[in-house]
Amino acid sequence: MLKFVGVSKFYDEKEALSNISFELDKGDFLFIVGPSGAGKTTILKLIHKEIEPSRGEIFFNNDSLKKYSGKVYLLRRKISMIFQDYKLFKRKTVYENVSFPLEIQGFSPQLIKSRVLDTLKMVGLEEQIYKYPNTLSGGEMQRVSIARAIVNNPDILIADEPTGNLDWKTSFNIVDLFVKINENGTTVIMSTHNEEIIKKYNKRIFYIKDGKKLYEKYPNIS
Repeated sequence: MLKFVGVSKFYDEKEALSNISFELDKGDFLFIVGPSGAGKTTILKLIHKEIEPSRGEIFFNNDSLKKYSGKVYLLRRKISMIFQDYKLFKRKTVYENVSFPLEIQGFSPQLIKSRVLDTLKMVGLEEQIYKYPNTLSGGEMQRVSIARAIVNNPDILIADEPTGNLDWKTSFNIVDLFVKINENGTTVIMSTHNEEIIKKYNKRIFYIKDGKKLYEKYPNIS
């Protein structure tokens, strides 16, 4: 489904990623792990086509991401991203934030309502639909962000340090939600430097440091 082939990324003359290669199949769950500045966010931005590789190539469903040049919006209907700082619309309600991706695609109001309510129920926010972001906790805002990302049924969900601003209990609840989404068939890629999360969840790990792959660890199968 997703493949990096010898991908490097330079900012000016500084190498942020060096010759990164890996492959994911549909339904995989991957933790991208490493210290701050390791290159985790760079990998996610490359997948989301916010930036372009300096060398190498990235493939999604056997097509080079170059296919989406000038049509990035089509890629982002299939690959959704969740941000550490939520990026919610402050003047829109929870419902309006989650419905936005469907509205800009021109779906009918009936379909939008059905899908948004189902998604908010899945993330445990069915009682918060008329609230505004500034009245929500950090964990609730992250759940709104997740709902907005999955309401369009993406193939891949990518999350950049989604628990970075949350307490331990809320962090585990958020990752539990990612596991649930993954069990429904969505491929999940999450960056983190939280060792407790990595230990708790038996998932594939891709560890990088200074832009270089150090090792890969696959889940134990019992």
